Amino acid sequence: MYQLKDKEMIFIYTGPDGSGRKTLAKMVATAFDMETVPSFTTRSPRPFENNGEDYHFVSNETFHQMMQQNEFLESVEIDGYFYGIREIDIINIFKKHKVIYLTLNPEGAEALKQMYGDKAVRIFVYADRNTVYERQKTRGDSEEDIVRHLKHYDDTMAYKKSCEHVFENYDLPQVSYQISEMIESYLDRQLVADDY
Repeated sequence: MYQLKDKEMIFIYTGPDGSGRKTLAKMVATAFDMETVPSFTTRSPRPFENNGEDYHFVSNETFHQMMQQNEFLESVEIDGYFYGIREIDIINIFKKHKVIYLTLNPEGAEALKQMYGDKAVRIFVYADRNTVYERQKTRGDSEEDIVRHLKHYDDTMAYKKSCEHVFENYDLPQVSYQISEMIESYLDRQLVADDY
């Protein structure tokens, strides 16, 4: 497992599908020198998703080969689809950046928290069930996918109390500002520690 160095940190966005966690994560990243590591998945891309940017979309066969070769830092199966983050991708991004962010489901967020402790900070982003439904509809998810996502809504919401920070995404600019301030406080603490 990759050992995080002194100033290296991982901010992990998690929460219900359709809460806007990925949009917020991208907005906040522009304020910092922060890169993300796209997960690998066996599910099909949604209409607005780009391969290599949002996810690496791969076949079941490819994913399982990668698993057998121990390429993943963590991997989970949800509704018959597999998701995983490659360790080499994290190592390569840390060569250029001190801080990275990931967008993960609670299972992935929990796995990384167990691995990295205080160096992994979980940011739980949520919206009420109706808002989440509307957002998924607006982005073009099929009714079948929306029903599948909403089946996990309550379980995902239950993970909220395990996370270090919780934000209700009612207003994108406002919430991205709040998250930026919170991340700033972590990065400032690191700078202060170095002065001694």
